Amino acid sequence: MGKSDFLSPKAISTRIKSKGLQKLRWYCQMCQKQCRDENGFKCHCMSQSHQRQLLLAAESPQQFMDYFSEEFRRDFLELLRRRFGTRRVHNNVVYNEYVSHRGHVHMNATRWETLSDFTKWLGREGLCRVDETPKGWYIQYIDRDPETIHRQQEQERKRKQDLDDEERAAKLIEQQVRRGLEGRELELPVYTELNRENEEEKVTFKLNGGASTSGAASSKTSVLAPKMVEGAVKRSGAAHCSGQPKKKKKKSALDEIMELEEEKRRASRNDYWLQPDIIVRIVTKKLEEKYHKRKAVVKEVIDKYTAVVKVIDSGDKLKLDQTHLETVIPAPGKKVLLLNGGYRGNEGILESINEKRFSVTITINSGPFKGRRVEDILYEDVSKLA
Repeated sequence: MGKSDFLSPKAISTRIKSKGLQKLRWYCQMCQKQCRDENGFKCHCMSQSHQRQLLLAAESPQQFMDYFSEEFRRDFLELLRRRFGTRRVHNNVVYNEYVSHRGHVHMNATRWETLSDFTKWLGREGLCRVDETPKGWYIQYIDRDPETIHRQQEQERKRKQDLDDEERAAKLIEQQVRRGLEGRELELPVYTELNRENEEEKVTFKLNGGASTSGAASSKTSVLAPKMVEGAVKRSGAAHCSGQPKKKKKKSALDEIMELEEEKRRASRNDYWLQPDIIVRIVTKKLEEKYHKRKAVVKEVIDKYTAVVKVIDSGDKLKLDQTHLETVIPAPGKKVLLLNGGYRGNEGILESINEKRFSVTITINSGPFKGRRVEDILYEDVSKLA
């Protein structure tokens, strides 16, 4: 029987069937070939190309499994980011849309056995926010794209700048009012009854005397002004001679702006703090007991939230998340590294420790802020240098 024509109904139905999804049990992940029925899958398994692929996989099975796992993770997260963004969505909805693509990587070729295990792994690695409900697992993508983070920081900085401008203007008006009221005593009006000595006397009101009254008031003010200045000088001299403490010098506008900038610098914080060459302490209990409360040195930082650390006592290398680590505060006089805030990345010398406020005082000895003394730095924002 000859081969059917290209435009024949049988050929068209064959092409339509080959485009759609087939049964998973007739799919070979190693060869990435989808068979239509059991007979075709059996013939494929007996072919030489399939046998060669199995021999290659037998030499390094872990390498192939890691490759397929990475492909599955990358494609799944890319679909979640493009299709749903940062919205909270059921994990099965995302998975059904992912497997609708004919060339997807099947989960039975990865290191995760079920979709729930993969969802839990995403939560542990900090790639998504996951929560379990009676309806199942829900996931929410965490966008850590540098451009997105930079755009959010710019919006937050602009919002804070607008608020600071309003506060600065309100504070300036308040200071001007206070300066205007200094040295003046508010005269309270005295109200008296309207009494007439003579019953036949008429009561009259002069409404056109505003100009003359204001002129008299201005002349009176001009006469009293030198006397008030002279009295103020005498009072200040008397206070100086009697040994009374001087009034605190008022801050200039430049000093106030510098203080506001300092507060902004302290308020600029990130949710990651890991830095290479610092000493940390392992606080997680999920590892063996010998690693709990042990000190380690950060050798490498991966994706800002994960670090490869080397245990000081045993020399073992571990890959841990920042939630499994905490900073180490040395004795005064030792070198430390600032991990968060506006002075992030600068080295310094630990001057003192305030145990009541859980903070330290540091003198910076590197960078543009060299020689500056910074107080009230929290424990988690500083760590000992290796």
